[in-house]
Amino acid sequence: MEEYLVKIVGTSIVVILTIILHILINASIQKIRKKYGFKEGRAKTLTKLLNVTLNFITLMIILSIWGVDQKKIAIFVSSFVAVLGVALVAQWSILSNITASIILFINHPARIDDEITFLDKDLPLTGIIRDIGAFFIIIETEENETISIPNNLIFQKTIKITSKEAQN
Repeated sequence: MEEYLVKIVGTSIVVILTIILHILINASIQKIRKKYGFKEGRAKTLTKLLNVTLNFITLMIILSIWGVDQKKIAIFVSSFVAVLGVALVAQWSILSNITASIILFINHPARIDDEITFLDKDLPLTGIIRDIGAFFIIIETEENETISIPNNLIFQKTIKITSKEAQN
């Protein structure tokens, strides 16, 4: 019984520290955003990325506390990554969308809250970027329609950024 009590206390401490770190990370990102004038959308994307990473690290620590063999965890993770890799190779568009989302975050002029126009005869679309996820960009049109577009279309189609905020 005492062994479980130690594991429960250890898990509780890790969870509490994770919550504190989430709060500190979110506050720090907002402080940096305001200080350097970054857009809210960029901070939101960075916050998501850091929170997912922190949650993964927390899960690994908790599994270690409960005595799950790290070799078994490594085998599970590598098996999962191998299956995921096969799935991604089978579906190139998923891989290209993930790559596109990384490039969009790092080095693309279109940001969240920018108004963009797709200059394409097959897909004439004007709207405001509301979110950039791992696979899709969410655009809100002037008619208040919410449209999701695969990230790789940003690179395949010519777009015009029409908002004033894009110039910052």
